[in-house]
Amino acid sequence: MTHLQEGDMAPDFRSTTQDGMPLTLADLRGQRTILYFYPKDNTSGCTLEAQSLRDGREELARMGFRIVGVSPDSERSHRNFCAKHDLNFTLLADTDHSVCEAYGVWAEKSMYGRKYMGVLRTTFVIDAEGRIERIFTKVDTKNHYRQILDAYE
Repeated sequence: MTHLQEGDMAPDFRSTTQDGMPLTLADLRGQRTILYFYPKDNTSGCTLEAQSLRDGREELARMGFRIVGVSPDSERSHRNFCAKHDLNFTLLADTDHSVCEAYGVWAEKSMYGRKYMGVLRTTFVIDAEGRIERIFTKVDTKNHYRQILDAYE
């Protein structure tokens, strides 16, 4: 498994947005990006995290950040998630887990003694040149945008 660290170059990727448009790391160059990985659309923690980022988007944008969420859900699931919660940022449909694997967040998890593969909730802040500035592994889902802002104050 990949173990990325702050200061590393962000791994390149190619995926599709909720609108079916291709998106690569190169497309994100020139602006700081909050690339956040979450397990599943419309689950309680993932919804709280998305709503926090939605509510803080303007403040984050003033600091030069754009937001991109990544999960294994389909484009259709992402479109529904965006519509239901009025999300104002891009979601990537990583249905083959390739982006999650490149960032080292696709891993074995355990719930009620059952082991399965899934997404480790993680946020990477990537600078305008494609280098990882910050990594959040202990995400405060309800206050995530504030957690990011606090790290830069």
